[in-house]
Amino acid sequence: MPGKFKIIFLFLVASLLPTVTGAESLEGSRPNIVLVMTDDQGYYDLGCHGHPYLKTPNLDRLYAQSTRFTDFHASPTCAPTRAAMMSGRAPFKNGVTHTILERDRMTLDTTTIAQVLKAAGYTTGIFGKWHLGDEDAYQPHNRGFDETFIHGAGGIGQSYAGTQSDAPGTSYFNPIIKHNNHFVQTEGYCTDVFFQQALGWIQAKKEAEQPFFAYVTTNAPHGPYHVDKRYSDMYQEHAEGKGKKGSNTAAFYGMITNIDENIGVLMQKLDDWKLSDNTLLIFMTDNGSAAGDYAPNTNGKKGSPHEGGSHVPLFMRLPGKTQPGVDVDVLTRHFDMFPTLAGIAGAGIPADIDLDGRSLLPLIENPRSNWPDRNLFFHVGRWNKKGAPGRWGEGNTDPDQAKYIGFAVRNEKWRLVGDELFDIAKDPGETTDVISQHPEVGSGMRKAFDGWWDEVRPLMVNEDATLDTSKPFHDQFNKQQSEGGIPNWDPPVLN
Repeated sequence: MPGKFKIIFLFLVASLLPTVTGAESLEGSRPNIVLVMTDDQGYYDLGCHGHPYLKTPNLDRLYAQSTRFTDFHASPTCAPTRAAMMSGRAPFKNGVTHTILERDRMTLDTTTIAQVLKAAGYTTGIFGKWHLGDEDAYQPHNRGFDETFIHGAGGIGQSYAGTQSDAPGTSYFNPIIKHNNHFVQTEGYCTDVFFQQALGWIQAKKEAEQPFFAYVTTNAPHGPYHVDKRYSDMYQEHAEGKGKKGSNTAAFYGMITNIDENIGVLMQKLDDWKLSDNTLLIFMTDNGSAAGDYAPNTNGKKGSPHEGGSHVPLFMRLPGKTQPGVDVDVLTRHFDMFPTLAGIAGAGIPADIDLDGRSLLPLIENPRSNWPDRNLFFHVGRWNKKGAPGRWGEGNTDPDQAKYIGFAVRNEKWRLVGDELFDIAKDPGETTDVISQHPEVGSGMRKAFDGWWDEVRPLMVNEDATLDTSKPFHDQFNKQQSEGGIPNWDPPVLN
């Protein structure tokens, strides 16, 4: 075909392709924002992603109504993902290199997305898991959140050396929650409690002219795997013969089904309150699966530098501005959420923030938008710490000695994991190391990682933090209990 006619032909073909851009631009549209992030639920721990027996009908419905990012990546573990979400920067730049031993504390120099949204006129609330520092200065009420309803540590009931701890005597059922810096005794299962409080807050804000940002961050399905028996029983048939591992998987899936029920209530209430059309509803998870047993053509789970450690779902729904059933298949990352939310809110980002993320808005409005390739860097972190008790203080405690342990570099085509190179475009399951066929690709990506490490290493500000400290959640709880007691939670009544 002659060149001139080929150009005309391609133009005509392109003009016949379906339009996938939203009816209106999201930029500066200032909708309410509800971001739900679950804990330890992987990409394939959903019915809509092909799971053969897990029941998630409400998330499946949200999936059908959403623009979906199919190659979206978090960090391999939870606190680093939360730091990246909050800051728009690599977690190591926030000092977050672990989930415990003071290395989960997000540096106080960080400007959070909650602060940026609040400055733009949003009211902000967090309901569930924070996991970026348990000392008062690090807590969300000092990081831009107007309403806080959280547990402590990295999971309900956890306690580790240093300041990290939760309220004494708390549990998944009837958890003790810190509500606006004051402890309350709740009644019910943790996920149900978090959603009910979040919905009560949303209900109270719905008549206000202020837009709101509700950050609903469930502790589930993080272990230990505790859930009402009626949920775990749904999956016992599939767990039979697998011993304790199977029992954990049954409870893990039961916790996800309970989350799904709460998602259904959330979606219904947004409809009832006439908020759905002006509320951006986002669903994502914080890292790969912890206890799932279905992940086709996937290598690795939570804590792995391979694809399965970081590949997570991302659904975004705002009727009229996002397109239902549209997949965005380019490589994206957790720190992209910061500039995305700021752009949607019409919020100014302080000029001194050196963002790693880039706004997803062009891709939401047109998945075929130009999206330059980039190297993304992963590191499991979690090296041990000098002076830590037990196994946490054994072996290597030097970050520089851990530099090449548990790292990966990913771009659209390749994933370098240690000394192995995988052609992700052809081999998403990472079954064949092709470093010998493409040594120049591997060396280039390793050189890029070296440059990244040199950039983040001076910002790992928590590495030498003392563990000889009190536990703020314990201290505050005991003080409140002795001075006035722990009141019962007053659960909101939902109309």
